Amino acid sequence: MRRLVLISLAALLVACGKKDEAPPPPPAAAAPTAEPLHVLATSDLKDVEPLAAKIEAATGVRVQFRFGGTMESTQEVLTGDSAGKPRADVAWFANAKYLLSDAAGQGKVKMQEKIALSPIAVGVSESDAARHGWNKPDAKITWADIARAAKAGKLNYALSNPATSNQGFMALLGVVAATAGKGEALTAADVDRQAIADFLKGYKVVGDNSTYLAEQFAKLQGTRANAFINYESWLLSLNSSGKLREKLHLIYPFEGVSTADYPFMLLNEARRADYLKVVDYLKGDAAQMWLARQTLRRPMRQELAKQVEDILPARGFQVELPFSPDRQLADGLIDAYLNEFRKPIASTFVLDTSGSMQGSRRAQLVEAIHYLAGADASLTGRVAKLTNREKLWFLPFSDRPREPFLFEVPAGSKVAKGVLPQTDTDAKLAALQRVRDAADELRMQGGTALYDAVLAGLSHMLDERNRNPDYQYSVVAFTDGKNTVGRDFDAFRRAYEQLPEDVKGIPVFMVLFGEASEGDLKALVALTGGRVFDARKTPLYQVFKDIRAYQ
Repeated sequence: MRRLVLISLAALLVACGKKDEAPPPPPAAAAPTAEPLHVLATSDLKDVEPLAAKIEAATGVRVQFRFGGTMESTQEVLTGDSAGKPRADVAWFANAKYLLSDAAGQGKVKMQEKIALSPIAVGVSESDAARHGWNKPDAKITWADIARAAKAGKLNYALSNPATSNQGFMALLGVVAATAGKGEALTAADVDRQAIADFLKGYKVVGDNSTYLAEQFAKLQGTRANAFINYESWLLSLNSSGKLREKLHLIYPFEGVSTADYPFMLLNEARRADYLKVVDYLKGDAAQMWLARQTLRRPMRQELAKQVEDILPARGFQVELPFSPDRQLADGLIDAYLNEFRKPIASTFVLDTSGSMQGSRRAQLVEAIHYLAGADASLTGRVAKLTNREKLWFLPFSDRPREPFLFEVPAGSKVAKGVLPQTDTDAKLAALQRVRDAADELRMQGGTALYDAVLAGLSHMLDERNRNPDYQYSVVAFTDGKNTVGRDFDAFRRAYEQLPEDVKGIPVFMVLFGEASEGDLKALVALTGGRVFDARKTPLYQVFKDIRAYQ
């Protein structure tokens, strides 16, 4: 495999601290522009939001950030559809290799400039790293070693969903590229299927958002997980946060890793002048040092890197794994992950069918279920669709929870070698149609026994997991109003605390809609794990697709 040397960082000293120091004052700038420069950024860049004020002070350009997942942001760049929000003038991704891997993406990007660096790393709890000898100075841990440790149960990790997030996909691609040994010549047919299967045996904490994953990992470190795979900057930030039971030892696999280079990409040619001003500031000393000290991303220039030796670990020469230009490889890898290799999903949809759901709200709920059952052919729709081997129960509720009823998606056809996107079988298409038909038949009447219904959903998932542990279990609960019947939250909490300890491994994702109380739903997920998704200003089908990235 051809090796590309990214940059020599041999002079950097090992440290994991994080200093709260501001960059030098910016020079005087022109008056701010009237229309903001709309920047569509991926969610792992949320920590750069304070730069907006600094950019405006330095350049006079008012920047407005909007954050989204990698796949949804990629789709927006490709289609130009911003779902009623201001059109993006600039896109800022951790890594744009997937976006730029075909002519459609290349045609949308007018210019790009790389802003900072952060390689993928495997952060392992220090005690586990010492136990397995992974922390020795001369240890040369490979991606093959990582996959073997995962298969053997020595490495149980948190990772962003490879189908929807950049860091998750690049970690999976790292395993594939390193084990195939073909570098840029790697094709979809060359993928080592066993290496993927071995690596994914250790995948225990799933999510689409690095902030959410960090919170979950902090809770589960030492019990369900002992490792976190992410960009170096996130792992160092987590080490310095004081939230972990023990710090992480960072492993940079010996064959090489993929590095985020944070390209700042011009989409709107009419804003070129403002774009160039912002790029000039971001590549300047003040912004580069702020990014290094506040977000622990490495500066682009060696002379600036020397100034942050106190906070960024030395890594020596770092091999950069090349990204194959074969778009079928990327799409086939995502498809195979979703439908073959990952632990299959089993979830209960707790659906509010009270009287207040009649009319447009019912229509939105039915539409959302239709999208998940194959009605959306977009990029995000494909990765959100119900997958092979998936089990889904509807548990409707109003005055009381009803009996859950099951839909099961069959497995796909066997693949002997490599990965290629597959078409849905007739059996899968029929299963998806049954889900859509059931959504059409939902009838709305009665009150809202929310807590009784969520408890019933959790109890049902516990029973199912006892019968078949080889699934990824979750509860997705939807309501448009406050609890009016049955248990209140205090009674729910008491009942929840009486459930077996295993219930903590089943997250509850709540959808906030209509007059539902945000405070009540946040209290529920704080107890049960999971997250609240706000559908008051975002189309419900989009929220349901977002939830899929956490399952």
